[in-house]
Amino acid sequence: MTNSSQKTLSYIYAVIVVLVIVSITKRITTPSNYDIIITNGEVIDGSGSSSVYKDVGIIGNKIHKIGNLSSAESEIYIDAEGLVVSPGFIDVHVHLDPILRLSNSESHVRQGVTTSLGGPDGTSPWPFGEFLDTLSQVGVGMNVAYLVGHNTVRRNVMGLENRAPSEEELNEMKSQISAGMDEGAYGISTGLKYLPGSFSKVEEVIALSKKASEKGGVYTSHLRDEGLGIIESVAEAIKISKDADIPVVLTHHKVIGKPMWGKSAQTLSMVDSAREIGLKISIDQYPYDASYTGISVLIPSWARAGGQKEFVRRTKDTKLRDSIKKGIVFNILNDRGGNDLDRVQFAKVSWDKTLEGNTLKYWAKSLGLEPTVENGAELVIKAQLNGGASAIYHAMDEGDVENIMKHPLTMIASDGRLVVPGEGHPHPRWYGTFPRVLGLFVREKQVLPLEEAIYKMSFLPAKTIGIKRRGLIKKGMFADITIFDKNTIIDRATFEKPHQYSEGIHYVLVNGELAIDNGEFQNIKAGKVLRKNSD
Repeated sequence: MTNSSQKTLSYIYAVIVVLVIVSITKRITTPSNYDIIITNGEVIDGSGSSSVYKDVGIIGNKIHKIGNLSSAESEIYIDAEGLVVSPGFIDVHVHLDPILRLSNSESHVRQGVTTSLGGPDGTSPWPFGEFLDTLSQVGVGMNVAYLVGHNTVRRNVMGLENRAPSEEELNEMKSQISAGMDEGAYGISTGLKYLPGSFSKVEEVIALSKKASEKGGVYTSHLRDEGLGIIESVAEAIKISKDADIPVVLTHHKVIGKPMWGKSAQTLSMVDSAREIGLKISIDQYPYDASYTGISVLIPSWARAGGQKEFVRRTKDTKLRDSIKKGIVFNILNDRGGNDLDRVQFAKVSWDKTLEGNTLKYWAKSLGLEPTVENGAELVIKAQLNGGASAIYHAMDEGDVENIMKHPLTMIASDGRLVVPGEGHPHPRWYGTFPRVLGLFVREKQVLPLEEAIYKMSFLPAKTIGIKRRGLIKKGMFADITIFDKNTIIDRATFEKPHQYSEGIHYVLVNGELAIDNGEFQNIKAGKVLRKNSD
C-alpha cells in the first residue's frame, strides 16, 4: 500500500472516530428517548406570555425540552391537539386538615392543582416538623407546602386567653415560629378574625412576623375584619409588612356585608399605594360571592374567650347572653349574615344532618319561629351550644369579586378543603375553583385573558410564596402540567349540589407522572412534601 493510500485510509478512520464520538456525545447530552412527549398542544407557559404551539418533552420529573420533537422517541405520547398545555395550578390557600386520610388529594387534582399551600388563617399542624415527616412517609397526590400558624402557636402557649402575652410567652411564641421556619415552613399565617388571634395586638403580630422574615418567609393574613372594619384591617396588614419587613398576602381578599359593597376599589388602591413605596403586598382570592366558615364567626369573640365551657357559662348569665345576642344581631345585619337569614346556609352540622344545605331562615321556620334577626341570633347561640356548625355566607357582591380578580397582583386560590363526595354540604369552591375561573370568568364573562388567568394560577403564586422550579413550562422545571380544553372547561359544583367534579381537564402530571390520564383519576401519590430552602 502506498504512503498516499495509507494517509487516505488514516484520514477516513479519523473521520469515522470523530463522527462516532460526536454521535455518542449527542446521545448523552440531548437524549432522543423521553418518558413523556406532549404534542400538538397550545402551550401557555405561565409567565403571562402569549401561547405557542410546541411539543413538551419530559424525562423523569423534569421538563427537558420545549420545541419540535417530531423525530424523538418516547415511552408515552400525549396528543394535546385542541387542548391547552399549562403549568399545574398552584393553590396558595388550602385547608389540608384531612390530608392524612385523603392523601391522594383527588378533589384538588381533578381541578388541575398540582401544588397546594396549607396552614392558612393562622392554623397549622403541630408539632410542625414531625407532621411533615409523617406526611412524607404517607405520600401525597399533589405537592404540598405549609405555613406555620400564629393562632396555633398562641394556643400552644396561652390557650384561649383574651390578653396580651407576657415577655416570656412572647419569646416562646417567637421560638416556635422560628422552629417552624427551620423545619420547612414558607412563612407565617394569621387568622385575626378567629380565636385566639383576634385577642392579639398588632405589636405581637409584628414581633412574630419578624421571626418569619429573618428566614425569608411570607406573611398571609385572614384580616381582622372583612366587613365594616376592612379599611382599617388592610391598613394593619400594610403596617405589619412595613414594620416586620415581610411580604404580605391579603388572603381570600373580599368585602363582606351590604354596607361595604364596592369598597374593593379603596382596598385595592391601598395595595397599590403600598407597592409604590416598596412594600410587597399581594392578594389571593376565590371566585365566588359567598364565604365559608364556622357559625361562631357571627358570635363576638369575647364571648368565646376561654373556650366552650366559658361560652356556656356566659349564655346562662342573662345580661351576658343579651349582650352576646346583640353582637350576633349586629353581625347578621352588617357582616356575614348579609342582612338576611336566608343568606346563612348550613354546610356541616354533625348534630342535625337535616340542616345541611338549608338556611338559618329554614331552621327558624321549621321550629315555628318567625324568621327575625333576633330569632336567628338565638339559633346561632343554640348551634354553638350544640357543638358548632359550618356555614356558607352569601354576603358578597359579584362586582367586588370581579374587581379584585382583575388586579394584577391577585392570585387565584380556593380556600377549599380536601373532600370526598357525600361528606356534608361543602362550599362548591372545594371542587370547582380553578375550572370556574377558566370557564366562567375567562371564556364566558371575559373578565381575564386566558394567559393572565393561568399566570395568576401558576407562576405568580410560585414567585410570591417562594416555591422554586414550579409554576412555569420551561426547561429544568418540575413537570407539573395541566392539560385542558379551553372551550369546555367549567365547574359543575353549585351551592345547591356541591359534590360534583369539574369538566374539561384531560390530563394532569405531577412531577412527571400522570395523575389524570384522559380524564381518569389515577389515584397515585406522585407529589412531594415541599420544605422552604430544600424543595
